[in-house]
Amino acid sequence: MSKEKIAMVGTPCGIMAASKIQHYNDSPIYFKIGLFCMENFSYLYFTKLLKELDLTMDDIEKFRIEKGYAFFNLKNGDQVKISLSKAKTVVRKNCNICVELTSETSDISVGSIGSENGWSTVIVRTDKGEKIIKDAIKYKYIKAKELTPSQLKLLERIASNKKKANHENIEEREAKARPVLYQRDKTDKNIMEEISESNFDDLRANVINVGACVLCGACEYVCPEELILIKNTKPRKKRKECPPDCHNCFAVCPRTFTPVNLRNDLNKSIGDYKKILTVKSLKHNKGQDGVVVTTILDYLITKGIVNQALIVDKKEDLSWKPYAKLTKDIDEIVKASGTKYSVCPVFKPLKQLKEDVI
Repeated sequence: MSKEKIAMVGTPCGIMAASKIQHYNDSPIYFKIGLFCMENFSYLYFTKLLKELDLTMDDIEKFRIEKGYAFFNLKNGDQVKISLSKAKTVVRKNCNICVELTSETSDISVGSIGSENGWSTVIVRTDKGEKIIKDAIKYKYIKAKELTPSQLKLLERIASNKKKANHENIEEREAKARPVLYQRDKTDKNIMEEISESNFDDLRANVINVGACVLCGACEYVCPEELILIKNTKPRKKRKECPPDCHNCFAVCPRTFTPVNLRNDLNKSIGDYKKILTVKSLKHNKGQDGVVVTTILDYLITKGIVNQALIVDKKEDLSWKPYAKLTKDIDEIVKASGTKYSVCPVFKPLKQLKEDVI
């Protein structure tokens, strides 16, 4: 069993992978903070889009989507605005089959939709999440109030629209014999039968080669033989046979069959939850919206509830290029705050913890 307790921050697909790892394996992930996410962008194609605008990644200080536009705040103080429809031309294709906006299998979900400027919407989903939020309020890390009915209605409408549109994309893909396994209605018994007959070859055929891979790196993390590598923006396997009794990579991928207790209910726009609040930090002011993610991580680490946080930062020499790391340094967490609109193998840093597993 892992000696570590990790708090993870991730988008819906990454949180689903973490939930499947917890479901099928021993996991160091103790607390999941899910982010609201409409889509992510291809780093390569975004670079080409910037070239059309006579910009480079190194010119960008901050990138943000708001009110139908994408805004580039530049390091020289200027701001460039493009239409969201233009920005969507470089959305990663696998995002078009994601039917959750609010990270429905997390302990708490955090985003800006529904809340006023300077606050964050927090969906509390589990008993653990409820206790963390309650105690963070008690110890004056955050303040919170109820989301108003009109704010909740806005959140539900946006989430429902994403589900509906992307479910239509799923049906179109399936009609063209491009499998989207994770939304198939199968019993847990049938899922285990499928898993028992599947390995990386099946993952490659049904997920990677059909453009459904989210590049989370869960397959790489759980491979006991370290045969899987994330290379050239997709998982690849060394030229060696998988052990006949290993099916880990297929089981934990967020785009393969989903256990019943983790499956998205399309009739519930934001999934199951215990309460919804609008929240603001009382400890930090550098970050996004209510700076809630940074503050909750601060609380978890300072109070010794977790040992480290699994977060996504951006590289200093490659502006806007994300990478995942483990840290217990609050200053590093503050520095990494803010949305990253491109993806990276978020589970890669957990590989260094495997020596702690007995």
